[in-house]
Amino acid sequence: MLKKLDKSNFIDEINANITLVDFYADWCGPCKMIAPIIQEIANERTDITVGKVNVDNDAEIAIKYGVSSIPTLIVFKDGKETDRVVGFRQKGDILAML
Repeated sequence: MLKKLDKSNFIDEINANITLVDFYADWCGPCKMIAPIIQEIANERTDITVGKVNVDNDAEIAIKYGVSSIPTLIVFKDGKETDRVVGFRQKGDILAML
């Protein structure tokens, strides 16, 4: 299940287990291209949390984690960043991060 992350639930979700976070914006072309892949991973990988942060709505989260370009995908394990990629990636590349 794909979760919408914001300041009310972000810390709890990234501390829960392995979490893949997609930092995006509605106006971003590459973000729209990667969105179906992120949704597919969320549907297939019930063992992890997959969430999205809209950088326009929750800029403070993006700033805190140094997100300056989108899409940015960050993998967290027990609240700590373990991997990060910027820009469009194929599904296999994203799964390899996990």
